[in-house]
Amino acid sequence: MPFSIEMVGALAAAVTTLCWLPQIAKMIRERQTQGVSLVANLVLSTGLVLWMVYGVLIGSWPVIVANAVTLALILAIVGLKLRYG
Repeated sequence: MPFSIEMVGALAAAVTTLCWLPQIAKMIRERQTQGVSLVANLVLSTGLVLWMVYGVLIGSWPVIVANAVTLALILAIVGLKLRYG
């Protein structure tokens, strides 16, 4: 795949991955997760694992890295949800 296409993918991955940071910061700051759905985040985690597998199968580093980082952030949200209820 051409470098410019991979860079578009990498930029899209960075933006959609980093969008979770403000949510995590808010949850930590307020110690409140009432509006966060545990089930939705667990389903999203499953989808992210599948996207990572897909990325490995097609050999696309933006897909692999973005979904691995997003998975870590979503699992942090799940952990905060379990901790703060």
